[in-house]
Amino acid sequence: MAILIAAAIVAFVLITGFRIAQQYERALVFRFGRYTGTKGPGLFWIVPLGVERAVKVDMRVLTDGVEKQESMTRDNVPVQVNAVIWYRVVRPDRAVIEVQNVRNAVIQVALTTLRNVIGQHTLDDVLKEREKLAALLKDRVDAMTEAWGVEIQNVEMKNVEIPQSMQRAMAQEAEALREKRGRIIKAEAEMEAARKLREAADEIMKTPASLELRRMQMLTEIGAEQNTMTVVMMPSEFVEAAKALGDRK
Repeated sequence: MAILIAAAIVAFVLITGFRIAQQYERALVFRFGRYTGTKGPGLFWIVPLGVERAVKVDMRVLTDGVEKQESMTRDNVPVQVNAVIWYRVVRPDRAVIEVQNVRNAVIQVALTTLRNVIGQHTLDDVLKEREKLAALLKDRVDAMTEAWGVEIQNVEMKNVEIPQSMQRAMAQEAEALREKRGRIIKAEAEMEAARKLREAADEIMKTPASLELRRMQMLTEIGAEQNTMTVVMMPSEFVEAAKALGDRK
């Protein structure tokens, strides 16, 4: 009987040592507080009764929002910027041993780096080169978190807020630029029209008869309009010929 009880106790102890790690998990095994290895995924066994302890680490890509940070650009403009960071643990042993809370540590590094990157660039860079700044932010954060066994997958700058006074100034600048472009386009169109008219005049002067044809065409176009008074412009040759006939009589 005692043997059966002992066997049951041993079997129970052995069974309690089994653990399961999901496909996306790894388990770090510590024996009396000392790291001995990584197990998983799947079923694995550790020495029970507190001799060994398993700490599971999620290996999936994690997403965290970097809260809005107020920073000063290189040209002394206050801006508020927030971002999103994607990262994953690639070395679970480092993520547990080297840092107390790897998720919080990554966020804090991203916060600090975001402020530094904004401070090194002008407002125009922050507004127009967001992808470039995001790539720079990713590289810097990744370099700092590599020692913790964390790989930064991507960083995106979501919103960039600037003061209302600066927004009005930028709107006025954009309106002035649009007006400038409009005037330039209009001037270029007038120049092109003048050039075409000059070419047409040169072509007409080569054949005087074409000038009379153009006059007749103008009369036709004017006559097509309703309620209009038509003034016929006679060529000087016609006037001189009519005057000569009158003198003969």
